[in-house]
Order: sequence, then C-alpha cells, then structure tokens
Amino acid sequence: MADIEVFLDAAPGETRGVAFRDGRAETLIIHREDDRPEYRLGARVVGRVARLAPGLHGAFVDLGCGEPFGFLPLGKADRPAEGAKLELEITAEPRERKGPVLRRLGEASGEPRLVAPGPGVEAILRALYPDRPAMTGAEAIRAATEAQEEALAGGVVVSEVGLDLAIQRTRALIAVDIDYAPVAGRDSRKGREAVNREGLRETARLLGLTGWGGLAAVDLAGVGLHPESTLNMARQAFAGTQGVAVGPLSRFGLLQLSLPWGRTPADERLAGPGAAERAALHRLRLALATDRAAPRLTLHCSPASETILSPWVAELGPRAHIRPDAAPGDFHIKEG
Repeated sequence: MADIEVFLDAAPGETRGVAFRDGRAETLIIHREDDRPEYRLGARVVGRVARLAPGLHGAFVDLGCGEPFGFLPLGKADRPAEGAKLELEITAEPRERKGPVLRRLGEASGEPRLVAPGPGVEAILRALYPDRPAMTGAEAIRAATEAQEEALAGGVVVSEVGLDLAIQRTRALIAVDIDYAPVAGRDSRKGREAVNREGLRETARLLGLTGWGGLAAVDLAGVGLHPESTLNMARQAFAGTQGVAVGPLSRFGLLQLSLPWGRTPADERLAGPGAAERAALHRLRLALATDRAAPRLTLHCSPASETILSPWVAELGPRAHIRPDAAPGDFHIKEG
C-alpha cells in the first residue's frame, strides 16, 4: 500500500495543496486571491458567444471579465449564433496567452457572470485523497516549497535503477528524455527495462505535478525486441491519469502521448510577477513557525519588494516585521 501524505498551506494571498506518494511529490495545487474565479477549473459560468472560429472548430466566449475570452470546442452540428448566451463549465484553466477551455452545459440568459465557483484547494485535496487528512503548519510550508522546487527542476535522477530523466515544455510539445545515469560498479545499460519502467512512472508523476498537458514525445532508453511490452508499461504508468492517450512507438524508441490540460501549469504560476517575494514570505512564515522563542522576526528586502510584501506580512501577526533596507533581489530574515 502506498504511503500518501497530504499537506494544506494557507498563506496570505495564496493557498497551496500538496500530496506526496512514497516520499515523492505528485500533486501541486496553487490558488491565489487575485485569481479570476470565472477561470477556475470546475467553475460554472454564463457566457456570451463573442465570435465563431470555424477554422479552430470552436467559438470564443465572453465570460464577463474581459480578455482572454474562453474557448468552446464545437462539433460539426453545434453552431450557436454569435451573441448566444450559454451556461458553461471550465474544463481547463488559462495558460500562456490562451484563455480557459469550456464545456457547454446548456442555454442561459442574462449577462455573463459566475454561476458557481470551482472547488478550492482543500476541497480538491479531499476529493483526490478522501481518507488522508491534510497536515498544516511548518510541515506544510516545507512540503509545498519542496514540491514547487521539483516542479521547476526539469527532471529527476533515480540512482537505484540508473535513471536520468529530463523533461522540458516547449510551445509545440513536451519533450521527455529517459536515459541512463551512471551507477557505480555495474553496467546500467543492462537494466534497460527497469530504466524505462521507472522513467515512465516518473514522467507520469512529473506531468501531474507540473500540470502540463498536450502532446508529449518520450525518448526511451531503447525499445528492445518486444515494443508491445513497452507500450503496456506506458499504459500502466499513466493508468491513474484521466484522458491520457498512449500513442504509437517508433522503432527509434520514441513514444507519443496526449494529455488533457487542466490547471494552469505550475511553472507559469511560479515564474510570474512577485515570485521572489512570495518565496521570501514563505521563508518568513517558516521561521515564525519554527522559532517560537524569537519575539520579533524581520524580513529585510528592497523598497520595491516591500510594497508587494507589506500587506501579506501584516497578516502574519505582531511578531512579523518588514524593513526596506536591502538591495533589489536580496531577502534575509533577522531577529529583532
């Protein structure tokens, strides 16, 4: 039975949900106070068809909160008129310059608006891990930070089986390279099947952690004489991922996968404006949670960062303080 740990970290301006399976992060959910609720996964909205896009087999829909408009895929027989009011569900959150993806629920009336919000982080964790209560406090801050770092790492090394995996997202597709890692005392290439199996498992885990979707090309560590067994390994690795399609396997060892989009990708969340300030805030929160003896902890930062951080630090209580006396990009915490 898998060892599953679930964490819920509620911070000023942001809530993070994380789950680890057998010591490895597999789920990372980030919701922020300034998110548009009309764009959240699972939200129900009323939208107005702004324009049809026959070349894209869909329509752009005004959700009442400006651009980017949502995109509604359409079948050949499904052609609502421009200006039509529809009730819709968000099936994929915005990414890059794209707006959310929608699913049609039925006809509607009135102005574009939010009908029902999507589930929050705590509700999502309960649905995914119903028998695992979420841990909070310092443990949750550490776990969420570790998961974020791994989501941005671009790969993983599993020395036990000699796996060196690299993963990268481009505008066109996700590129995954499953290769051999040096293993002292033995020829790692003799364990090709083990490397591919673990590599596919890690690929599924990391794609779930990052929230990436679309077309993925996986360069395996060779295929061997029985390519069907490799395809079965891929199906097993992604058995828990809804909507995934395992495509063909070339004789050169290249496997194709198609995965649905869902949440806004973690790298876009973590690389946006204010990312350095949020990281500093979490370090201050962890210091406050672990150093109970200090009567006062001060986060030193630049004046520009202080403008962003001040409202959040004020929510941490009387022990937390901020001082704008550091160089740009410099954050450090001192007692007093």
